[in-house]
This record gives sequence, C-alpha cells and structure tokens, in this order.
Amino acid sequence: MAKINVRSPYFAQVGVAGITSATLEMLIYTGVANTTWQGSPQYTLNATGTTNKIIFEISELIRDYIPASFDGIYPSDSGSSDDSTTVYVDYKITPFSGSTAGTAVESLGNRAFYGYGYFEDGSNPEFLQGYLQSNTTILKADDNPLRIPVDNENTTSVAFFNKGEQIYVWTPTANLKIEDQIAYVSTASADIDSYKERVEASGGTFENNTCIQQFLRNETIYPVDEVVVNAVEGVTVLKIQNIEECRYTPYKVTFINKYGVYQDLWFFKRSNLSMTKKDEMFKSNLIGTNGSIGYATNKHQYNTFHVNAKEKLSLNTGFYPESYNEVFRQMSLSDKIWIKYNEKTLPVRLTSSNLSFKTKLDDKLINYTIELEFAFDKINNVR
Repeated sequence: MAKINVRSPYFAQVGVAGITSATLEMLIYTGVANTTWQGSPQYTLNATGTTNKIIFEISELIRDYIPASFDGIYPSDSGSSDDSTTVYVDYKITPFSGSTAGTAVESLGNRAFYGYGYFEDGSNPEFLQGYLQSNTTILKADDNPLRIPVDNENTTSVAFFNKGEQIYVWTPTANLKIEDQIAYVSTASADIDSYKERVEASGGTFENNTCIQQFLRNETIYPVDEVVVNAVEGVTVLKIQNIEECRYTPYKVTFINKYGVYQDLWFFKRSNLSMTKKDEMFKSNLIGTNGSIGYATNKHQYNTFHVNAKEKLSLNTGFYPESYNEVFRQMSLSDKIWIKYNEKTLPVRLTSSNLSFKTKLDDKLINYTIELEFAFDKINNVR
C-alpha cells in the first residue's frame, strides 16, 4: 500500500468515464492494518467533476490524527501511541454518474508518516527506504547512546561496530502495529540518554565527583564508531563520531525530520539563556488608602498584572561536517522540536528565521548558532 507523508499534499483520485461526482470515505486508526473495509469513517468528502477524473487531497485531515508528542522516550519501546508519528489510513472512493453509484475503489492499510517532501520530490512523495535520515556521518556526545531510525518494513538488519568488531545486530519484527513500525535501533534502552541515567535505571546511585567526571571524559560509555544498515535501498554505512566536551554542557535537540521520525541533533559548545518579560499595567487611585486624607506612600500608584515571561536559549553546535547542512535544513523546517534540558524533555520552537548554509571551501570550520524559545510561559498559567 502507499506511504503518505502528511506535511505535503497527498492526492487520491478516481477516473471513470461519465463521472460527475464522487464520495471519499476515510478511516484513520492505529494498531494492525485492516484487510477489509471496516466502516465508521472519520471523514466523508464529496466532490464534483467534469473531466472523467476527480481528485481529493487528504493529507491535512490525516495529520490531525498523528499525536507526535515526544516525551524523551522513543516510540518503538515506549508502549504508548501518544508519541507515535504514524497511523494507518483506509479510504474508499465511490464514483457517481448523475445519481447512479459506480463501483467503489478501496485502498486499505496505507501508512501515514509525519513527514514531507520538497518541491523537487514531486507529488505524493513516499520515500520507500529503510534508513530514515539524510546524513551518513553522525555526531553525538560520547556519554550518550546512538539511535538509528529505520522503517521496519523496508529494513533487513542494522549492525553496530566498534573498531571493526560487531557488538550488536538488530533484525526487524514482522506484523507490528503501525505505531511500532519505525524502529529506533540502539544498544541502550529507549529511556536512557546518559551513563548517569543508566546507573539510576539499574537501581544504582550516581555519585558525581571529580574521579567520575575524569572517567567520563576519558571513556566512551557507548562505544560505536560504525553502523551498517541493510535495507531496500541497499547497504548504507554510517560513520559515528563520539564527541568529548569538557568545558561546555552539550544539549540534545530532537526534532521530526523530513521522513517523519525523531532525529537527534547535538549542540556541543557555548549556550546562553535569556528571558523576555511581558506584563500589563494600570494606574490606581491612592486617595484615602491610609484611612485619612492623603495617601499611603508604600502603595503602588502603578500596578502590574498578567506578569509572565518566555525564556530563550542560544546554542552553538561546535564544528560539524558539511554533510550536516541538510540536517540543519530539516530542523529549521520542523514544526515539532524538543530539547533535553536539566534532565527534562521540554518543547521549544526555533526563532532563528534565517539559515545560511556553510561550506568547507568558504567557511573552513562549520559552526551554527541557533536560537530556541521554550514553547511555554515561565509562570505556569495552564488552566
């Protein structure tokens, strides 16, 4: 069945001689794929036409049913569908010639991803591949696990190597629910992002002292330097760079990329936190506030209310290879971004509206600076 990327238009059509109108019924669901039409559709669309063909655009309607709410735990192991970026879609188109219904055309078990295509990818882009990132060189913090997003249906195996020795191999599981068909392959659990979290997850206590910090600086906790992905597009060899950063705190930003999966992007260098306050003001009448003629000098003549603030982070990547330009493009185009900040996964939005792509020829060493605004008010006002 088709693969639908819901952030780009997807056209479903029917062509019958003498057609004057058509009805499209669409069912959106999770779990296992239907093999027969189940009825009770969420949408019923009607259209008219005069050229023996009628086209429906359905991706915007599907998009509303994909939760894509990342909580720091990667979906294939989370046991929850709230963070899934995929759903199944069944649709049925019934053509009409006047008031006479023709034979309905059914399309069952279409997989919809929270992805998109570029203009140059053409209409109804599918991206039928296994490896679901654009970069084949991956930079990560050396104290953190590596996760490789792959399409379970289109991937044969994912093998992890360190210094030429295979340390782990993953093979897909057949007949998965739609929310599990994207696999985030890793040697670590889905909810572990550091050596500290690994210790605490196993019931231990992490003691942060000078000796431990020296150990973490000198040792790569998740030692992987190469990954080989076998998929329908062939063999893809990924080169992994484990970055040690002793001076600054690296931050992991996770965004939904072009292929509709969660992708990690690390910012290794200097970060700056700032805050912008907003409020409203009114002028008070102070006469008589002290119980007699005159006014109390400890009272506010100008009062402030509806005080709140937004915080913003300025992040620097450190030096990246030129091949990462496409990754930064996709992060800039993402409408769902999160950051691991103070051991919490928090929603952010990119406020840098311009991105000038850098090249090794012109810029020598490639470093990007971006600004992320936390996507919530600092004072809790959720009612």
